[in-house]
Amino acid sequence: MKKLRILPLVAAFAIFGSIHTLASDLKVIANPSVKADAISASELRSVFLEETRSLSDGSHVEPVLSKSGVAHQAFLKQYLGKNDDGLQNFYRTLVFTGTGAMPKVLGSDVDVIHYVAKTRGAIGYVSIDAPLEGVKILMIVQARPNAERKLVTHVDPEYPETLQRLQIGGTVCLMLTISPKGSVDGVSLLGGNPILAESAIRAVKQWIYAPGPSRATAEVCIPFGNKR
Repeated sequence: MKKLRILPLVAAFAIFGSIHTLASDLKVIANPSVKADAISASELRSVFLEETRSLSDGSHVEPVLSKSGVAHQAFLKQYLGKNDDGLQNFYRTLVFTGTGAMPKVLGSDVDVIHYVAKTRGAIGYVSIDAPLEGVKILMIVQARPNAERKLVTHVDPEYPETLQRLQIGGTVCLMLTISPKGSVDGVSLLGGNPILAESAIRAVKQWIYAPGPSRATAEVCIPFGNKR
């Protein structure tokens, strides 16, 4: 029965790309307020590393960590590429620099499920056999388009004068949601300097792609500085 419930979702993704479901010993769960039924591996990483607070469909999300366990270790290894010490040091740096906060950390699957069920936008992970109540499961996918949507109208982002003067550059990576008509309907930050990201997001919202049969997503990376 579970396979039958996910078939419509797989079919929707297959319209614009092949789907590779990322299997693991865990389930990613979300509060029902989250509109998405699936999340890409890159989005999941960005949410838990606090590079973005929203998904490509515009849903606001709040990451919730488990304290320990098989699911916790699998999640760190497969999606974050960090061990416990590395992740804690990462969050301490965010807190120290004022660029982020320590996420909610809970001690058991039951605690995670209870918190996610009652907290709008919450997203977490639990063991594959954990009984779920009041939450939704997000399928984790890696979309690989068979044919990319052609970019018709491109607008360059403004490079903030102050950052230019200080020679602060870098690359901003974004996840775009493209409408069938070709307009960019949604943008979420996958990584990069938040100040540069504001300029990049303003620019890509003006981009126009070639029309297509359905909504599509695209990951784009925009460099700032070090241009020759």
